[in-house]
Amino acid sequence: MSGKKILMLTGDFTEEYEIFVFEQALEAVGHTVHVVCPDKKAGDILRTSLHDFEGDQTYTEKLGHNVTLNKTFSEAETQLDSYHAVYCAGGRGPEYIRTDKRVQAIVRHFHETGKPIFTICHGVQILIAVDGVVRGKKVAGLGACEPEVTLAGGTFIDLSPTDAYVDGTMVSAKGWTALAAFIRECLKVLGTEIIHR
Repeated sequence: MSGKKILMLTGDFTEEYEIFVFEQALEAVGHTVHVVCPDKKAGDILRTSLHDFEGDQTYTEKLGHNVTLNKTFSEAETQLDSYHAVYCAGGRGPEYIRTDKRVQAIVRHFHETGKPIFTICHGVQILIAVDGVVRGKKVAGLGACEPEVTLAGGTFIDLSPTDAYVDGTMVSAKGWTALAAFIRECLKVLGTEIIHR
């Protein structure tokens, strides 16, 4: 089976692990991941954040590494039929890109065509911004997103920090500590089989 193309939606201060680890893991097994951000071009820099859990009532946020985008947003949005799945990375980025009508149109395309949708951490905020995407679905995310998921008609799944959840072709997880399980389930939904010999 040939590799699939996945469109990753990001914004400045998206969670760095949820960009780098996901992109590199999927590319290691032959898939292509295009990392895009509204109004940025291939070669532009995206600044990232790193959220950690250090005993406070909420996560801490630190400056992450810069990412060089590998696809121009305006090109990707005109080539949606060529993508097999969309991935909404978490962190700070979803908070503002979810209000972008172009981002909403991209998510709507994947929802209406029944293509896989992957979301982790705050990424679910992007899905909630498009009416109907989480309605009737069981979906995980950062605990702070639970009220929004419920108000959008979804059922919030409170997973352990290392688990992922699959509802049809939607894969979700709480945060970067679940990336191993999350990526494993995304690969299954994509039809990727890894055989150890």
